[in-house]
Amino acid sequence: MFLFPLHLVAIEAGASQKLARIKDIATIEGIRDNQLVGYGIVVGLQGTGDSQQTTFPTQTLASTLLRMGVSVPAGAIRVQNLAAVFVSATLPPFARSGTKLDITVSSAGDARSLEGGLLLMTPLYGADGKIYAQAQGPLAVGGYSVSVNGNVKQVNHPNTARVPSGAIVERAVPLDLDGKSEFSLLLNDADFRSAESVASAINHTLDRVAAHTVDSRRILLTAKPGEEIPAFLAEVESIDVPIYPRAKVIVNERTGTVVIGGTVVLQPVSILHGGLAVNVVSEFQVSQPNAFGGGDTKVVRQTSVDALDKPVNRIELKQGATVDDLVRSLQTIGASARDVISILQAMKSAGALEAEIEVL
Repeated sequence: MFLFPLHLVAIEAGASQKLARIKDIATIEGIRDNQLVGYGIVVGLQGTGDSQQTTFPTQTLASTLLRMGVSVPAGAIRVQNLAAVFVSATLPPFARSGTKLDITVSSAGDARSLEGGLLLMTPLYGADGKIYAQAQGPLAVGGYSVSVNGNVKQVNHPNTARVPSGAIVERAVPLDLDGKSEFSLLLNDADFRSAESVASAINHTLDRVAAHTVDSRRILLTAKPGEEIPAFLAEVESIDVPIYPRAKVIVNERTGTVVIGGTVVLQPVSILHGGLAVNVVSEFQVSQPNAFGGGDTKVVRQTSVDALDKPVNRIELKQGATVDDLVRSLQTIGASARDVISILQAMKSAGALEAEIEVL
């Protein structure tokens, strides 16, 4: 059984309406990042690379050497200073040829550490299978692993590294704003009230009907003829609008963290919480005969059972109770992470918790 510390975070709703910029709660359709990935090798490791049981790094090295005019059979290569890696990067919108990108390098084999390694030139592919960037450079590892006589000391994750500005864009994703007059604004969280609020704020700020709500997530923007598109989108994204977040309770059982939003509404409820703990302990004792006796030495197992009936803890939330009252009550009875999850689910089933419970 694993015990996790309980972390309760309550976010109370303020008296004033919360405002947020449109650029923080929505995106422009079509103006997006693109994921890139590639496969390559890292060389220059100090004996911490892939072992001989991992065959594909030596095959990659043999293929690389062949392109450079050196023919070496993959089966004849015996090295431990290289590692096969996957390289990932994010291609931002409007990136042009020559733009530099940060990359993340992760071991694909059984290498112990990538510290001190050099990534050889690796093509990065998009979802369409085309090459959009080339990556190469020395790795920056935020951890280390030391092994001596079977004892291992490790800090962070030495099998993942970063290369700042380690990739250069070779092909740009075509995205031209010239000649376009209509754009779609997509909300990060679908909500009809928020969509109407965004459209109203845009029309009020621009003093004309430039935004029209299509559905709970999409708002249609229309620019004036001859209007400069970057300036139009910049003005729209800088507008402050009221936000109406959904009532949510986020539960992470692995870390014991429970986050309760300030928009969560609590109804009057009485909670009784207790439990029965049963512990079974087995001890092994050695039974020896008396001196010069005729008996044998035996190992005898002694088993003891201890049952503890915990007293019932009671929580009462009256009309008008807040999220802070619930958090304080749960902390008072010493509820664990598992207890809190069970209590919240029971409150949801009883209709006393008007929120969506999301388990991470």
